[in-house]
Amino acid sequence: MNIAARSRFPVLLLLGIVFIGFILRGPIVAVAPITGQISDELSLSAAQAGLLTTLPVLCFAVMTPFASLFVGKAGANFATTTIILGVGVGSIVRSAGGLDATVAGTIIMGAFITVGNVVLPVIIRRDIEPRRVGIVTGAYTSALNVGSMITTLATVPLATAVGWRGALLTWIGFVVLAAAVWLTAIGPGRAFHWGPLKPAVESVADTAAPGTGGTPLPAAKPRTWLSLSAVLLSLTFGAQAFSYYGLTAWLPTILEQELGYSPGQAGTSSSIFQIAAVVGALGVPLLSQRLGIPRTFALVSVLWISCPLGLLLAPAGWLAWGLLGGVAQGGGITIVFMLVVQLALSGTHARQLSAMVQGAGYAIGATAPSLVGAVHDATGTWALPTAVVLAATVVFAAAGLAGARRAGTSRA
Repeated sequence: MNIAARSRFPVLLLLGIVFIGFILRGPIVAVAPITGQISDELSLSAAQAGLLTTLPVLCFAVMTPFASLFVGKAGANFATTTIILGVGVGSIVRSAGGLDATVAGTIIMGAFITVGNVVLPVIIRRDIEPRRVGIVTGAYTSALNVGSMITTLATVPLATAVGWRGALLTWIGFVVLAAAVWLTAIGPGRAFHWGPLKPAVESVADTAAPGTGGTPLPAAKPRTWLSLSAVLLSLTFGAQAFSYYGLTAWLPTILEQELGYSPGQAGTSSSIFQIAAVVGALGVPLLSQRLGIPRTFALVSVLWISCPLGLLLAPAGWLAWGLLGGVAQGGGITIVFMLVVQLALSGTHARQLSAMVQGAGYAIGATAPSLVGAVHDATGTWALPTAVVLAATVVFAAAGLAGARRAGTSRA
């Protein structure tokens, strides 16, 4: 652990990571259950409505390189503080007016969440003991899904009571909670300290060889785009993101149109996809210790494929498919982040590798809501759109299994 960066209160640091996870997905996923209301008021097509979920993911893809540079210049602590404040500003702007404000606020949120996507793996690698990295990574990815679960469950009732703008603004409460815990854990001085990440070795533990008395070895030159392992991880993450955002954006609508659910029932029911992810996110680190990552990844892949396949063949059994898919998406993203931390040679390399995997991956994932919506507009049914998601889960399985096997014998 980097002694200079260690939190004054390690438990609060863990809570800070968790609460920041709440704001990195929940506020943008909150749009999905009320897409119909927003579309009716703003006169949007299905593909246009999908943009409200796509825009943040598109920001993840386009702005990740800039986010990586910002984290490198500003330092992990300052960058983390900035994303909390930025998500809060975006939440306010998104709920301030018509279509222009909605789009502008969504973009602001997406830009700052992009920084969070890059910096959280750096924080985990820097401040968490190596033996606890897996479970903390699981806790972080669980928080992404718990935040999504809460907003999916509660946004429709809130929209009924205070309108869709008021409902979306409500989730600024997560921002306040994250800020309070983060500032307490790190301390205001360090939280607002501007300071670049060190370019190579960040602690003796990173590079000291056995038998050298703690003498650091020369830092290995990190590789990203020249590493097949990193490329496979990027493709895996892209397929994961495509599948996740495709289902998150349209599962409530599928339940409405295919099974006749009301918007409230559909939003509540589809939240099982987010709830079950907690099981995968926390279970995968423990399972991988017993089975190894390749076998664990194979299990996750089977569960992932079963979700769109089940919705395609037996939509009435959506509860089982939502549970299985939820476990898979929570476990899948956790494995990818675990591999990013494992393959990183230094804090700087962790930032670069995280930026590559997420930038390329989200570029793929960003197309999902609009593409799935456009396929539905063209066909008038949900069969072919669901098949598109099924194809993405197959890619996730193939690329991920290859990457997981390579990770056991090489570093990125």
